[in-house]
Amino acid sequence: MKKKSILIILTFVFISITFSCEKDDICAETTPTTPKLILRFYDITSQEDTKNATGLRVTEFNETNAISNLNIVTSDSINLPLRTNVNVTKFTFHKDYEAITNTEGDTISIEGNPDIVTINYQREDVYVSRACGFKTIFNNLTFSVEDDGDKWILNSEIINSTVQNEITAHVKILH
Repeated sequence: MKKKSILIILTFVFISITFSCEKDDICAETTPTTPKLILRFYDITSQEDTKNATGLRVTEFNETNAISNLNIVTSDSINLPLRTNVNVTKFTFHKDYEAITNTEGDTISIEGNPDIVTINYQREDVYVSRACGFKTIFNNLTFSVEDDGDKWILNSEIINSTVQNEITAHVKILH
């Protein structure tokens, strides 16, 4: 009787352990996360034609390090991370960027034309899954460029005011 009771208890423990296991909580690489803002550059004289922004360097406003993959590039489109803890993100878009250095390699001056861009939005946190947590969607997007008397970004147009994926452009920049 004692052996039978122990066998029943061990069977119960084994079954409990086996069925109480959960699958791993790993967020798959293909799961959509917080999207980046996609900007396309267009020719101001022919507004349906894309136009490369040359020597473009993008930094978050008042920062010195360039946004990843945006340190002196030539491209007709870029994607930018928006801040998820506030409803505004400011960037410096520096066209034709060039750092002039001395013989020791110290930067002595910066060439090019910087424009300060302000992007406003309303954040919406959306639950993805237990493994992935939340992602942020950005609604009611607005885009403005400070007028410093020498803007290279001459105009802009919101193509899609909700940033919920990285499939199509959200802002059209004319230069």
